Amino acid sequence: MFLVLGLGIHQIEVYNVVLNNKEPFKIATETIAEIHNVVVKIITDYGIIGWGESSPSQRVTGENAETVIKALDKIAPKLIGMCPLCIERDVELMDSIVKENPAAKAAVDIALHDILGKTARKPLFRLLGGYRKEVLTDLTLSIKPPKEMAKDAQKAVKKGFKAIKVKIGVNPAEDVERIRLIREAVGEDIQLRIDANQGWTPKQAIEALTKMEKFNIQFVEQPVPAENIKGLVKVRKNSPIPVMADESVHSPEDALHLIQAEAIDYINIKLMKSGGLHKGRKISAIAEAARIPCMIGCMAESEIGIAAGAHLAAAVKNIQYADLDSDLFLKETLVKEGGAKVKNSMRTFPKLNGLGIKALNEQLLGKPKKIYK
Repeated sequence: MFLVLGLGIHQIEVYNVVLNNKEPFKIATETIAEIHNVVVKIITDYGIIGWGESSPSQRVTGENAETVIKALDKIAPKLIGMCPLCIERDVELMDSIVKENPAAKAAVDIALHDILGKTARKPLFRLLGGYRKEVLTDLTLSIKPPKEMAKDAQKAVKKGFKAIKVKIGVNPAEDVERIRLIREAVGEDIQLRIDANQGWTPKQAIEALTKMEKFNIQFVEQPVPAENIKGLVKVRKNSPIPVMADESVHSPEDALHLIQAEAIDYINIKLMKSGGLHKGRKISAIAEAARIPCMIGCMAESEIGIAAGAHLAAAVKNIQYADLDSDLFLKETLVKEGGAKVKNSMRTFPKLNGLGIKALNEQLLGKPKKIYK
Protein backbone atom coordinates (compact mmCIF):
# COMPACT_ATOMS: atom_id res chain seq x y z
CA MET A 1 0.00 0.00 0.00
CA PHE A 2 2.84 2.42 0.85
CA LEU A 3 5.21 1.64 -2.00
CA VAL A 4 5.46 5.38 -2.66
CA LEU A 5 7.56 6.03 0.45
CA GLY A 6 10.61 6.86 -1.66
CA LEU A 7 8.77 9.67 -3.42
CA GLY A 8 8.14 13.11 -2.08
CA ILE A 9 6.57 16.54 -2.13
CA HIS A 10 6.89 18.06 -5.59
CA GLN A 11 5.18 21.44 -5.23
CA ILE A 12 3.41 23.58 -2.63
CA GLU A 13 0.92 26.32 -3.52
CA VAL A 14 -0.37 28.97 -1.11
CA TYR A 15 -3.64 30.88 -1.58
CA ASN A 16 -5.07 33.93 0.19
CA VAL A 17 -8.79 33.52 0.82
CA VAL A 18 -11.19 36.17 2.16
CA LEU A 19 -14.62 34.96 3.24
CA ASN A 20 -17.52 36.93 4.75
CA ASN A 21 -19.73 36.01 7.68
CA LYS A 22 -23.47 36.12 7.13
CA GLU A 23 -23.59 38.60 10.00
CA PRO A 24 -20.90 39.93 12.40
CA PHE A 25 -20.02 37.31 15.02
CA LYS A 26 -19.38 38.70 18.50
CA ILE A 27 -17.49 37.11 21.38
CA ALA A 28 -16.27 38.64 24.64
CA THR A 29 -13.06 39.99 23.11
CA GLU A 30 -13.83 40.81 19.46
CA THR A 31 -16.38 40.99 16.64
CA ILE A 32 -15.66 39.19 13.37
CA ALA A 33 -17.25 40.27 10.07
CA GLU A 34 -14.87 38.62 7.59
CA ILE A 35 -12.08 36.05 7.77
CA HIS A 36 -8.69 36.04 6.11
CA ASN A 37 -7.51 32.45 5.76
CA VAL A 38 -4.65 30.79 3.91
CA VAL A 39 -5.16 27.61 1.89
CA VAL A 40 -2.26 25.26 1.17
CA LYS A 41 -2.14 22.79 -1.71
CA ILE A 42 0.58 20.12 -1.61
CA ILE A 43 1.31 18.19 -4.81
CA THR A 44 3.27 14.94 -4.61
CA ASP A 45 5.61 13.32 -7.10
CA TYR A 46 3.09 10.52 -7.53
CA GLY A 47 0.15 12.76 -8.43
CA ILE A 48 -1.80 12.89 -5.19
CA ILE A 49 -2.84 16.34 -3.96
CA GLY A 50 -3.51 17.37 -0.36
CA TRP A 51 -5.47 20.40 0.85
CA GLY A 52 -4.92 22.25 4.10
CA GLU A 53 -6.10 25.48 5.69
CA SER A 54 -4.81 28.06 8.14
CA SER A 55 -7.31 30.19 10.04
CA PRO A 56 -5.05 32.49 12.06
CA SER A 57 -6.08 34.49 15.11
CA GLN A 58 -4.15 37.51 16.31
CA ARG A 59 -5.94 37.22 19.64
CA VAL A 60 -5.15 33.55 20.28
CA THR A 61 -1.91 32.66 18.45
CA GLY A 62 -0.60 36.09 17.46
CA GLU A 63 -0.99 35.32 13.76
CA ASN A 64 -2.68 36.82 10.72
CA ALA A 65 -2.72 35.89 7.05
CA GLU A 66 0.46 37.88 6.40
CA THR A 67 2.46 36.20 9.17
CA VAL A 68 1.19 32.79 8.06
CA ILE A 69 2.53 33.37 4.54
CA LYS A 70 5.84 34.65 5.95
CA ALA A 71 6.16 31.45 8.00
CA LEU A 72 5.30 29.31 4.97
CA ASP A 73 8.00 31.19 3.03
CA LYS A 74 10.48 29.63 5.44
CA ILE A 75 8.84 26.22 5.80
CA ALA A 76 7.61 25.28 2.31
CA PRO A 77 10.95 25.32 0.43
CA LYS A 78 12.44 22.94 3.02
CA LEU A 79 9.56 20.49 2.58
CA ILE A 80 10.12 20.05 -1.15
CA GLY A 81 11.44 16.52 -1.68
CA MET A 82 10.36 15.35 1.80
CA CYS A 83 8.12 12.29 2.07
CA PRO A 84 4.55 13.51 2.70
CA LEU A 85 3.72 10.34 4.62
CA CYS A 86 6.49 10.83 7.21
CA ILE A 87 4.36 13.30 9.11
CA GLU A 88 6.21 13.08 12.44
CA ARG A 89 9.44 13.97 10.66
CA ASP A 90 7.80 16.71 8.59
CA VAL A 91 6.35 18.31 11.72
CA GLU A 92 9.72 18.10 13.42
CA LEU A 93 11.27 19.90 10.44
CA MET A 94 8.64 22.66 10.59
CA ASP A 95 9.28 23.15 14.31
CA SER A 96 13.02 23.39 13.71
CA ILE A 97 12.50 26.16 11.13
CA VAL A 98 9.78 28.21 12.86
CA LYS A 99 9.18 28.01 16.62
CA GLU A 100 5.73 29.59 16.82
CA ASN A 101 3.09 30.08 14.06
CA PRO A 102 0.91 27.02 14.84
CA ALA A 103 -1.86 28.07 12.42
CA ALA A 104 0.67 28.21 9.57
CA LYS A 105 1.94 24.75 10.45
CA ALA A 106 -1.63 23.47 10.75
CA ALA A 107 -2.29 24.18 7.06
CA VAL A 108 0.67 22.00 6.06
CA ASP A 109 -0.15 19.31 8.62
CA ILE A 110 -3.76 19.06 7.39
CA ALA A 111 -2.65 18.79 3.76
CA LEU A 112 -0.18 16.03 4.68
CA HIS A 113 -2.93 14.08 6.44
CA ASP A 114 -5.17 14.52 3.39
CA ILE A 115 -2.39 12.98 1.30
CA LEU A 116 -2.01 10.15 3.82
CA GLY A 117 -5.68 9.21 3.50
CA LYS A 118 -5.69 9.47 -0.28
CA THR A 119 -2.51 7.37 -0.55
CA ALA A 120 -3.98 4.68 1.69
CA ARG A 121 -7.32 5.01 -0.14
CA LYS A 122 -9.23 5.48 3.11
CA PRO A 123 -11.17 8.29 4.78
CA LEU A 124 -8.78 9.93 7.22
CA PHE A 125 -10.78 9.16 10.37
CA ARG A 126 -10.43 5.43 9.71
CA LEU A 127 -6.63 5.69 9.59
CA LEU A 128 -6.39 7.76 12.76
CA GLY A 129 -8.48 5.48 14.95
CA GLY A 130 -11.93 5.10 13.40
CA TYR A 131 -13.77 5.20 16.73
CA ARG A 132 -17.03 6.65 15.38
CA LYS A 133 -18.60 7.23 11.95
CA GLU A 134 -20.21 10.61 12.63
CA VAL A 135 -19.69 13.50 15.01
CA LEU A 136 -22.23 15.53 16.97
CA THR A 137 -21.43 19.23 16.76
CA ASP A 138 -22.97 22.12 18.58
CA LEU A 139 -23.96 25.47 17.05
CA THR A 140 -22.51 28.58 18.66
CA LEU A 141 -24.57 31.65 19.54
CA SER A 142 -22.93 35.04 19.02
CA ILE A 143 -23.25 37.57 21.86
CA LYS A 144 -26.44 39.63 21.55
CA PRO A 145 -29.05 40.93 23.99
CA PRO A 146 -30.44 37.99 26.04
CA LYS A 147 -33.86 37.85 24.36
CA GLU A 148 -32.30 37.83 20.87
CA MET A 149 -29.99 34.98 21.86
CA ALA A 150 -32.96 32.99 23.15
CA LYS A 151 -34.62 33.39 19.74
CA ASP A 152 -31.40 32.33 18.00
CA ALA A 153 -31.29 29.25 20.23
CA GLN A 154 -34.83 28.30 19.20
CA LYS A 155 -33.87 28.68 15.53
CA ALA A 156 -30.88 26.38 16.08
CA VAL A 157 -33.08 23.71 17.64
CA LYS A 158 -35.55 23.96 14.74
CA LYS A 159 -32.63 23.32 12.38
CA GLY A 160 -31.96 20.08 14.24
CA PHE A 161 -29.09 21.02 16.54
CA LYS A 162 -29.00 19.01 19.75
CA ALA A 163 -26.22 21.01 21.38
CA ILE A 164 -25.76 24.77 21.66
CA LYS A 165 -22.67 26.70 22.73
CA VAL A 166 -23.40 30.13 24.17
CA LYS A 167 -20.88 32.96 23.97
CA ILE A 168 -20.79 35.00 27.18
CA GLY A 169 -18.16 36.85 29.23
CA VAL A 170 -19.13 40.52 28.84
CA ASN A 171 -21.39 41.20 31.84
CA PRO A 172 -21.86 38.43 34.45
CA ALA A 173 -25.38 39.45 35.48
CA GLU A 174 -26.49 39.71 31.88
CA ASP A 175 -24.76 36.40 31.12
CA VAL A 176 -26.86 34.66 33.77
CA GLU A 177 -29.98 36.14 32.21
CA ARG A 178 -28.85 34.93 28.77
CA ILE A 179 -28.54 31.37 30.00
CA ARG A 180 -31.86 31.49 31.87
CA LEU A 181 -33.78 32.65 28.80
CA ILE A 182 -31.99 30.24 26.47
CA ARG A 183 -32.70 27.26 28.72
CA GLU A 184 -36.37 28.28 28.90
CA ALA A 185 -36.47 28.63 25.12
CA VAL A 186 -34.92 25.26 24.21
CA GLY A 187 -36.15 23.04 27.04
CA GLU A 188 -34.19 20.52 29.09
CA ASP A 189 -33.19 18.04 26.36
CA ILE A 190 -30.76 20.33 24.52
CA GLN A 191 -27.11 20.27 25.61
CA LEU A 192 -25.93 23.72 26.70
CA ARG A 193 -22.26 24.74 26.88
CA ILE A 194 -20.95 28.21 27.66
CA ASP A 195 -17.80 30.01 26.57
CA ALA A 196 -16.57 33.15 28.34
CA ASN A 197 -13.52 33.59 26.07
CA GLN A 198 -11.37 34.84 28.99
CA GLY A 199 -13.94 37.54 29.81
CA TRP A 200 -14.38 37.08 33.57
CA THR A 201 -12.27 37.51 36.68
CA PRO A 202 -12.09 34.41 38.91
CA LYS A 203 -14.52 36.04 41.37
CA GLN A 204 -16.99 36.92 38.62
CA ALA A 205 -16.71 33.40 37.18
CA ILE A 206 -17.44 31.66 40.47
CA GLU A 207 -20.42 33.90 41.24
CA ALA A 208 -21.91 33.58 37.74
CA LEU A 209 -21.37 29.84 37.49
CA THR A 210 -22.93 29.26 40.89
CA LYS A 211 -26.05 31.07 39.70
CA MET A 212 -26.03 29.13 36.41
CA GLU A 213 -25.79 25.68 38.01
CA LYS A 214 -29.57 25.18 37.98
CA PHE A 215 -29.69 25.57 34.19
CA ASN A 216 -27.88 22.26 33.58
CA ILE A 217 -24.71 23.46 31.83
CA GLN A 218 -22.30 20.80 30.52
CA PHE A 219 -19.16 22.89 30.99
CA VAL A 220 -17.74 26.39 30.87
CA GLU A 221 -14.92 27.23 28.47
CA GLN A 222 -12.03 29.49 29.44
CA PRO A 223 -13.75 31.53 32.18
CA VAL A 224 -10.62 33.60 32.96
CA PRO A 225 -7.64 34.95 30.98
CA ALA A 226 -5.44 32.26 29.45
CA GLU A 227 -2.32 33.13 31.42
CA ASN A 228 -4.12 33.15 34.78
CA ILE A 229 -3.59 29.49 35.68
CA LYS A 230 -3.97 30.15 39.41
CA GLY A 231 -7.29 31.81 38.66
CA LEU A 232 -8.33 28.81 36.59
CA VAL A 233 -7.45 26.49 39.48
CA LYS A 234 -9.52 28.65 41.84
CA VAL A 235 -12.53 28.64 39.52
CA ARG A 236 -12.37 24.89 39.04
CA LYS A 237 -12.22 24.25 42.79
CA ASN A 238 -15.20 26.51 43.48
CA SER A 239 -17.37 26.05 40.38
CA PRO A 240 -20.37 23.71 40.33
CA ILE A 241 -19.91 23.54 36.53
CA PRO A 242 -16.93 21.66 35.00
CA VAL A 243 -14.17 23.85 33.56
CA MET A 244 -12.70 23.49 30.08
CA ALA A 245 -9.45 25.13 28.95
CA ASP A 246 -9.29 26.65 25.47
CA GLU A 247 -6.88 29.57 25.06
CA SER A 248 -4.77 28.20 27.94
CA VAL A 249 -3.87 25.04 25.99
CA HIS A 250 -2.03 25.28 22.69
CA SER A 251 0.49 22.46 22.89
CA PRO A 252 0.90 19.00 24.44
CA GLU A 253 3.18 20.69 26.99
CA ASP A 254 0.42 23.15 27.92
CA ALA A 255 -2.00 20.28 28.42
CA LEU A 256 0.40 18.49 30.74
CA HIS A 257 1.04 21.67 32.73
CA LEU A 258 -2.66 22.38 33.33
CA ILE A 259 -3.39 18.76 34.21
CA GLN A 260 -0.55 18.77 36.76
CA ALA A 261 -1.90 22.02 38.19
CA GLU A 262 -5.35 20.40 38.56
CA ALA A 263 -6.78 23.41 36.73
CA ILE A 264 -9.24 21.75 34.33
CA ASP A 265 -11.89 19.10 33.77
CA TYR A 266 -11.78 19.24 29.93
CA ILE A 267 -9.54 20.49 27.11
CA ASN A 268 -10.63 22.16 23.89
CA ILE A 269 -8.23 21.10 21.13
CA LYS A 270 -8.08 23.43 18.15
CA LEU A 271 -5.93 22.52 15.18
CA MET A 272 -4.92 26.16 14.70
CA LYS A 273 -3.54 26.27 18.25
CA SER A 274 -1.84 22.88 18.24
CA GLY A 275 -0.29 23.15 14.78
CA GLY A 276 -2.52 20.51 13.22
CA LEU A 277 -3.82 16.98 13.64
CA HIS A 278 -0.52 15.40 14.62
CA LYS A 279 -0.07 17.40 17.82
CA GLY A 280 -3.81 17.52 18.39
CA ARG A 281 -3.70 13.74 18.77
CA LYS A 282 -0.85 14.08 21.24
CA ILE A 283 -2.86 16.50 23.38
CA SER A 284 -5.75 14.06 23.42
CA ALA A 285 -3.45 11.17 24.41
CA ILE A 286 -1.99 13.14 27.33
CA ALA A 287 -5.48 14.14 28.43
CA GLU A 288 -6.79 10.59 28.16
CA ALA A 289 -4.00 9.32 30.42
CA ALA A 290 -5.24 11.80 33.03
CA ARG A 291 -8.90 10.93 32.37
CA ILE A 292 -9.57 14.39 30.98
CA PRO A 293 -12.06 14.28 28.04
CA CYS A 294 -11.46 16.59 25.09
CA MET A 295 -13.44 18.61 22.60
CA ILE A 296 -12.46 19.60 19.06
CA GLY A 297 -13.15 23.28 18.47
CA CYS A 298 -12.55 25.69 15.62
CA MET A 299 -11.39 29.22 14.93
CA ALA A 300 -12.91 30.55 11.70
CA GLU A 301 -12.13 27.72 9.32
CA SER A 302 -13.97 27.05 6.08
CA GLU A 303 -15.06 23.55 5.14
CA ILE A 304 -11.42 22.43 4.73
CA GLY A 305 -10.35 23.00 8.32
CA ILE A 306 -13.73 21.86 9.63
CA ALA A 307 -13.38 18.56 7.76
CA ALA A 308 -9.97 18.02 9.36
CA GLY A 309 -11.36 18.64 12.85
CA ALA A 310 -14.32 16.35 12.20
CA HIS A 311 -12.06 13.50 11.07
CA LEU A 312 -10.00 13.79 14.25
CA ALA A 313 -13.12 13.89 16.42
CA ALA A 314 -14.44 10.77 14.68
CA ALA A 315 -11.13 8.96 15.01
CA VAL A 316 -10.37 9.37 18.72
CA LYS A 317 -12.45 8.02 21.61
CA ASN A 318 -11.29 10.65 24.12
CA ILE A 319 -12.51 13.51 21.91
CA GLN A 320 -16.05 13.36 23.24
CA TYR A 321 -17.37 16.77 22.15
CA ALA A 322 -17.20 18.89 19.01
CA ASP A 323 -17.68 22.57 18.29
CA LEU A 324 -17.25 22.47 14.51
CA ASP A 325 -19.55 25.11 13.10
CA SER A 326 -17.52 28.07 11.76
CA ASP A 327 -18.25 27.22 8.11
CA LEU A 328 -21.98 27.47 8.82
CA PHE A 329 -21.66 31.21 9.48
CA LEU A 330 -20.02 31.98 6.13
CA LYS A 331 -21.81 33.50 3.14
CA GLU A 332 -19.56 31.70 0.69
CA THR A 333 -18.87 27.99 0.25
CA LEU A 334 -15.20 27.30 -0.43
CA VAL A 335 -15.58 23.52 -0.86
CA LYS A 336 -17.67 22.90 -3.95
CA GLU A 337 -17.93 19.14 -3.54
CA GLY A 338 -17.26 16.95 -0.51
CA GLY A 339 -16.43 17.91 3.06
CA ALA A 340 -18.05 16.95 6.37
CA LYS A 341 -21.68 17.99 5.94
CA VAL A 342 -23.95 18.64 8.90
CA LYS A 343 -27.51 17.38 9.34
CA ASN A 344 -29.47 17.21 12.60
CA SER A 345 -26.37 18.26 14.56
CA MET A 346 -24.25 15.45 13.08
CA ARG A 347 -21.15 15.88 10.92
CA THR A 348 -21.01 13.04 8.41
CA PHE A 349 -18.37 12.02 5.89
CA PRO A 350 -18.63 11.34 2.15
CA LYS A 351 -17.34 8.08 0.70
CA LEU A 352 -14.11 9.76 -0.34
CA ASN A 353 -10.52 9.30 0.77
CA GLY A 354 -8.46 11.65 2.90
CA LEU A 355 -10.39 14.69 4.10
CA GLY A 356 -13.16 13.87 1.65
CA ILE A 357 -12.80 17.07 -0.35
CA LYS A 358 -13.35 16.54 -4.06
CA ALA A 359 -13.54 20.06 -5.52
CA LEU A 360 -13.05 23.67 -4.41
CA ASN A 361 -14.68 26.86 -5.63
CA GLU A 362 -11.87 28.07 -7.91
CA GLN A 363 -13.29 31.58 -8.13
CA LEU A 364 -13.07 32.01 -4.35
CA LEU A 365 -9.70 30.31 -4.23
CA GLY A 366 -8.19 32.55 -6.89
CA LYS A 367 -4.63 32.27 -8.13
CA PRO A 368 -1.76 31.09 -5.91
CA LYS A 369 -0.09 33.80 -3.82
CA LYS A 370 3.08 31.71 -3.73
CA ILE A 371 4.34 28.58 -5.50
CA TYR A 372 7.25 26.56 -4.15
CA LYS A 373 9.02 23.91 -6.22
